[in-house]
Amino acid sequence: MPRLSGMKTIKVRTFFALVSLAMPFTAPGQSVQGSVPQGTASAAPIPLGFFDAINRGLKANLGLLTSQQSSEETRAQRIRTLSALLPQLDGNLSMTDQQLNLQALGFIVHLPPSAGFQIPTVVGPYSYQSMVLNASINLFDYRLISNLRSARESEKVAQLSVSNARDLVVQAVGNAYLQIIADAARITSTQAQIDADNAVYNNAVARHDAGTAIGIDVLRSQVELKQRQQQLVVVANQFEKDKLSLGRLIGLPIGQDFTVTDPSPPLPLEAQSLKELLDKAYARRPDFQAAKARVIAAQFTLRAAKAERYPTLGATGFYGDDGLRLLSNSHGVFNATGSIKFNVFDGGRIKADVLENNAELTNRRNELENLRGQIDFDVRSALLDLKAAAVQVEVAKSNVQLADESLQQSRDRFTAGVTNSVEIVQAQQAVAAADENLISAQFQYNVAKVSLARALGMANEGLQSYFAK
Repeated sequence: MPRLSGMKTIKVRTFFALVSLAMPFTAPGQSVQGSVPQGTASAAPIPLGFFDAINRGLKANLGLLTSQQSSEETRAQRIRTLSALLPQLDGNLSMTDQQLNLQALGFIVHLPPSAGFQIPTVVGPYSYQSMVLNASINLFDYRLISNLRSARESEKVAQLSVSNARDLVVQAVGNAYLQIIADAARITSTQAQIDADNAVYNNAVARHDAGTAIGIDVLRSQVELKQRQQQLVVVANQFEKDKLSLGRLIGLPIGQDFTVTDPSPPLPLEAQSLKELLDKAYARRPDFQAAKARVIAAQFTLRAAKAERYPTLGATGFYGDDGLRLLSNSHGVFNATGSIKFNVFDGGRIKADVLENNAELTNRRNELENLRGQIDFDVRSALLDLKAAAVQVEVAKSNVQLADESLQQSRDRFTAGVTNSVEIVQAQQAVAAADENLISAQFQYNVAKVSLARALGMANEGLQSYFAK
């Protein structure tokens, strides 16, 4: 019947609206769909509140955990880059016992017999001991200095990426939880419609048995009842699947069932101008701050490429003690060497490095400006969705009230025998449509608040302000 088709259309539109709201914020390589299950499942369902689900997601979501480990890898790279600028020290303690064949080394001398002695061809065996501390340091290398500055900015990018991943997890978990709330509302609404349809069907049967209604009235009411029962199976199945999806997002133990609670009533939003919201977004969005840090890192990398033409200063040396015996027959030894290294000819390698890094810098700047525009779009879109959804909620509430009154009048007319079952079936469909529109509008309104919080770069903090605990 037309009503069932209409509900499918609304459901599909709701799904695609949710996807479109989440898509702009998904960064490449940052999937938040998986998690690391925590603990062991209990036999009884556990209560899972809105913010409980978010906190679980922030602890177990795979996308966030991966981002945190990537940040540690970037920190390790920064430490490795720093080590190239710090002094390198190593010690050596040795004991040598050897015998040399001078002829094998090319020392072949035969003195005449009149000399009275001959130079031996084998020296030793003899032994000596040595304890030496070796050191090397880059006194000045602008390329390494620039690489270190770039590595520091890259570490900052990684830390901001963790914050961005947290926002993505909060948004994904919030949307998934709200979807379950909407599913539960659909189940409640559908069950109420089934109870009402069943009452109408029983009334039609009673009137038919009494001879005051025709058989088609019984069939119409029975068809409507069966369609509602079929619809209940569909929405209940979707409810369970969406619960599984949320469990995967937040790392619930495998097989763990849970119950949810509606985070509504929502708290009123503080009125702010568009300019204030945009300024807040540019200042707080971790992905925007990371994009600016990427630009700075690319600038230092370009400087490092240009610095390959600059001379470098270095020093090496050692200090130690060696002799027949370290404690009784030895003497201090040392060596110090300073060097300057400069490029003479590289066959265009440095020019190629400069061109490559300059192109990289241009790409990072373009990405920054693109993200600036995306943030403007995100904030404006979230505000528009929030405003439209708020109006839809009010209109939908009014429509539900009108549809309920219309259904009650149709029932009275049907019971009085003034009309047939066509009118009451249409009224029932109107109530179902009004209920679905209200559920969808409330869902869109809540999702719009989640999207606004994410667009402002304060997903977790924003949700605590937008929803009652």
